[in-house]
Amino acid sequence: MPSRVWIFDLDNTLHNALPHIFPHINRSMTQYVMEHLALDEAGANELRVRYWRRYGATLLGLVRHHGIDPRHFLWHTHQFPQLQSMLVFERGLRQMLRRLPGRKLVFSNAPQHYSEAVLKALGIRDVFDGVYTVEYTRLRPKPAAFGFRRILREQGVQAGQCVMVEDSLENLRTAKRLGMRTLWVAAAGKSPAFVDARVTSVLQLRRTINKL
Repeated sequence: MPSRVWIFDLDNTLHNALPHIFPHINRSMTQYVMEHLALDEAGANELRVRYWRRYGATLLGLVRHHGIDPRHFLWHTHQFPQLQSMLVFERGLRQMLRRLPGRKLVFSNAPQHYSEAVLKALGIRDVFDGVYTVEYTRLRPKPAAFGFRRILREQGVQAGQCVMVEDSLENLRTAKRLGMRTLWVAAAGKSPAFVDARVTSVLQLRRTINKL
């Protein structure tokens, strides 16, 4: 039987980005829009949120409507001089991942330099066989199927061998449509039909293996 391939989201799956990371990114994006589109703070924040709601990522709206250089934007909005002190994660994470049988990948809508830095700071970069980010998807972030399909081709695996571990239901919906098993990381909520199992913490993953 082919070995299982675990595909992990990064933010709010392997660590909790809500207390410090996401607020910092939001502030950085608003500041970037203020500086490059000559808007005040209120206007920049409104535009950032509007594009995020319309396209699923602020960056896509900025590229499409304002010709913003995506690499420049991603670099300058994901700088974390105090990254280590801002991370919130569970201490048993590395041990759980090391004991998990099968290949392990990260698939994030964040940029490469940020994703690598977070994984290194968490002490788990060496556990993963590959890290796939928004650059790899050619700026077609999850829930678009493009990145999922590229990963399957590059890894030489079938969707049925894979389990997508995510906090986002929209991303899990795409994974399920492609034929993957799905594990939702969420503190609460009723699981929709396309979710095969739910855990409140990624550390509970090994307890759900029989359901996947």
